[in-house]
Amino acid sequence: MKSFFSLFCTVLVVLTISQPASGQLRTEAGLSFAVGVPQGEFGDQVDNLGFGIDAFGAIGIKGLPLMAGIDLNVQVYGHERRREPFSTTIPDVTVNVATDNNMFSGHFFVRLQPDLPVFRPYADALVGFKHLFTQTEITNESFDEPIASSTNFDDNAFSYGFGGGIQFRVYDGERNPEGSASVYIDLGAKYLMGSEAEYLKEGSIRRENGKVSYDISRSKTTVLMPYLGVSLSF
Repeated sequence: MKSFFSLFCTVLVVLTISQPASGQLRTEAGLSFAVGVPQGEFGDQVDNLGFGIDAFGAIGIKGLPLMAGIDLNVQVYGHERRREPFSTTIPDVTVNVATDNNMFSGHFFVRLQPDLPVFRPYADALVGFKHLFTQTEITNESFDEPIASSTNFDDNAFSYGFGGGIQFRVYDGERNPEGSASVYIDLGAKYLMGSEAEYLKEGSIRRENGKVSYDISRSKTTVLMPYLGVSLSF
């Protein structure tokens, strides 16, 4: 991983130094719908898919096939919902209680991508972290307004991996006289390996006689993440 960090820092330095000379930076940002498919030990523990969104921003030099950026992702891989009395003294008023098992990840990435106009395949190398956390929220039964929430459990994991995909241009911003972003459909996938972490899943919270206890799972946190979205190239 030290070599990856060295490469990432080198790319950023080169891009920064080259900006005044070229004056032709290309920047890109995107937002996608992503599906999380647990792999290996994580898949043995979590038998349902995760769903969420993925966002990224990257910078490069026009004409060069190399970019660097940051990728952020949030997934819900477990959800429970129930209705409970507001309190033991007010049993005739009920509220919604929702528990979500979430995974937030953030990665630095280096992207190899030819600066082509219409079809743009790419390959990524990523390194970062995963934050797994379970939250319970109470909401109003009629309007689903939040009343209170609490984080039940959380842990972090080191994360790294690779990915790739293809972008297909659906709007050419360079043809606009005023200048605007080109729009691409972005289809790809990431395979993100993760170190061991402790986490909760659906059914891990037990409530007995007014007390709560947790069945904590522990495993590596590898996930396959296909996604489909839109990216803007400036």
